[in-house]
Amino acid sequence: MPPAWLTDVFAVLMLAVAAVSAARLVAARPWQQGAVIPDTDIAHLLMGIAMAGMLASSLTTLPNAGWEVIFALLTVWFAYRVARDARASGVRALAGGHCAPHLAHSAAMLYMFLALTTSGGSGMSGMGGSAGMAMPTLAYPTLAFIFALILIGYAAWDLDQLPGFRHSLATEAALPGQLAVAVAAVGAGQAPVDRVVPASAGPRAAGFMLSGEITVGCRIVMGVTMALMLFLMI
Repeated sequence: MPPAWLTDVFAVLMLAVAAVSAARLVAARPWQQGAVIPDTDIAHLLMGIAMAGMLASSLTTLPNAGWEVIFALLTVWFAYRVARDARASGVRALAGGHCAPHLAHSAAMLYMFLALTTSGGSGMSGMGGSAGMAMPTLAYPTLAFIFALILIGYAAWDLDQLPGFRHSLATEAALPGQLAVAVAAVGAGQAPVDRVVPASAGPRAAGFMLSGEITVGCRIVMGVTMALMLFLMI
């Protein structure tokens, strides 16, 4: 059983990821007609809430069955997007595509909820606690180990991409006239959703909040935390 303070720290990090994702959704205004729906931010918001509840029982929200349905839907959705990307760019969609890491995260979350062998009440009990509490474990530990390695691999790849995202962010802030073109490109399937900045937003604020750099940063924190959870429950 890991110390409670350690799991609490990671639970706070997951709540921070959820809060940032919620702020990005508000800034993107997906409810407006013609706006792009940022599915990656929706996934990060849900994963952040679910993982916080897995790490600290006081933050548990939905029962396990509810999260299983949610992550099954997310896995199917991102599998469809990866397949669509693969038709356009081949194997590159799996090695370094935009949606492949989100597919890995969604599938790992689905596996964790389906493979639990000890849980309490309506949801998974927190991983940190006092002596005498049962440590949640996972069935098929080899699969958990494989998922953890995949998540670490994508986190390392994302870290390598951050300098490029910073350069892209600077370009978007310096050339606000290109923002509307980026939205049109997403609609045509030519640009990733989480790199879009609405033309109506201020270029500096929106360029920071809705930049791909923020998404990648959240994805790195989430991937590392998810891998740690898998290792602890093997």
